[in-house]
Amino acid sequence: MSSYFSPLFLTRVTITLFCSFSLSLGCRPPKPPKTNIETDVFLSKVYTVDKKYRSMKGPQSGFQRYLAGYKPGKKPELLWITGYRAEMVSPDGKTVMPQDFMCHANLNIDITKHRKLFNWRKTASNRLFTLSQGQYDIQFPPGFGIPVLSSEPLTLQTQVLNLNIDNPNVQTRHRVTISYIRDEHIVGQMRPLFMKAANGLVLIEGKDGFYNTPDKKNMQWEGCLLGESASGNGLKDKFGRQFSGHWIVKPGKEENHTPSTYYMKLPYDTTAHYIAVHLHPFAESLELRDLTAKKTVFKSKATNPKNKIGLEHVEYYSNTKGIQLYKDHEYELISIYNNTSGQDQDSMAVMFMYVLDKDFQKPDLDNLPAPTTNQPRSRPASRPASKPASQPSSQRSSPPTT
Repeated sequence: MSSYFSPLFLTRVTITLFCSFSLSLGCRPPKPPKTNIETDVFLSKVYTVDKKYRSMKGPQSGFQRYLAGYKPGKKPELLWITGYRAEMVSPDGKTVMPQDFMCHANLNIDITKHRKLFNWRKTASNRLFTLSQGQYDIQFPPGFGIPVLSSEPLTLQTQVLNLNIDNPNVQTRHRVTISYIRDEHIVGQMRPLFMKAANGLVLIEGKDGFYNTPDKKNMQWEGCLLGESASGNGLKDKFGRQFSGHWIVKPGKEENHTPSTYYMKLPYDTTAHYIAVHLHPFAESLELRDLTAKKTVFKSKATNPKNKIGLEHVEYYSNTKGIQLYKDHEYELISIYNNTSGQDQDSMAVMFMYVLDKDFQKPDLDNLPAPTTNQPRSRPASRPASKPASQPSSQRSSPPTT
């Protein structure tokens, strides 16, 4: 009988029981909660594409909307955004058109207001999602979502491009679908995510290519390339260096290393459960390297079409287990482009990491600041269409459905 109560046995029992109630030791995550996913569908304005437009040069527009039918003055509710999808359609909003006309569909939030509502001390970008050529759909693993309040207006920014067709004379628009779950309908527990990004940069002006990095650290790693901006928008760091996240790629192959630790600003050790990537045509790959551990965190490969300019597919990561990220590690982003066109092309390289929010607290819905009475700007048409949707599956580097 004594063997059943040995210290080793008791230790195993203790760990087994503890793992059943805690995720902090990396034990098996809880089963996804039972949920009823709803979707709201929004339409951008109708764009006329009458000539070639490079990336970031075509017609664009933006507008704000609330989710779940919220109207100012109502009591807000907690929502969990679980997916984001964008596709090009005809002016009727139904007929699917070639996705070649999509430059991007961005979804933003007022992060200053969001930080106050959720009592954040960490920092994050206004950006929630970016979809562009190569990936038109983001669905988080089951049981994961971005928590927002229904009273927070979301800003949708859309833009078209045309890299291949002369004088197309086409009318098109973006159809954007946002999937979410009402917290009051959840049976079980959702796991909260927030977005951290690593951005590829080139140095425009300054003595070295280390964004927001003190001089004393510069000798350890490789800095980003000296480059030429593809647009007038620049980014100046606190040391006076000038960078660009939208740059010119000359004919031939280019490999750019961007130190990303200070850009990411991880608030603590955490795990990434979804990683999306934004690249431009002629990209081959984008890789996040953990320089401290000397290993690849995630590498996304891009597929370019054979007979036209564009991106067919960009790999992404999605998994309930997640990839470990460390606050005190050094990271770099490596972008590889192979410009086979014989002329200058523009480029970007961004990795969007949806990481576990370890200090999430549900807001007290009965003690929130009074919601604004200003209606969101509503110039373009929208088409709310709340309806149940199936629970997304977990997958890694799978082609997105369009």
